[in-house]
Amino acid sequence: MRRHQRGITTLGWLILLIPVAIVFYAGVRLTPVYLNYMKVTHTLEQVVGEVPNETATADGIRNTIGKHFDIDSLDYPDVKDLKVTRVNSVWQIEANYDDQAPLFANIFILVTFDKVVHLKSSGD
Repeated sequence: MRRHQRGITTLGWLILLIPVAIVFYAGVRLTPVYLNYMKVTHTLEQVVGEVPNETATADGIRNTIGKHFDIDSLDYPDVKDLKVTRVNSVWQIEANYDDQAPLFANIFILVTFDKVVHLKSSGD
């Protein structure tokens, strides 16, 4: 009979490494989704700095966002998916959308994003 444990078995390594590999693979699959979201938020922040609140219109804001989306090669979300509204004399741009990344076969990871920015007045 052995007196000392000699180490982890192959089965033990498999049980240990499979969950780590799945989490790593999910992170790899989610990376493009989050990079796309970062591009969307960067675009919205740029539009806030470019368009003055006093002279802005909903179509003008959408056109500016559309130009930035074209430059950054953003296909999703579309400019039509963004909500541009006027709240208390301040323009509000809301990007509320879902994106998904395939994981295995017909299993997907669904991620929900919600970003709201307000145009600044020229006095701010």
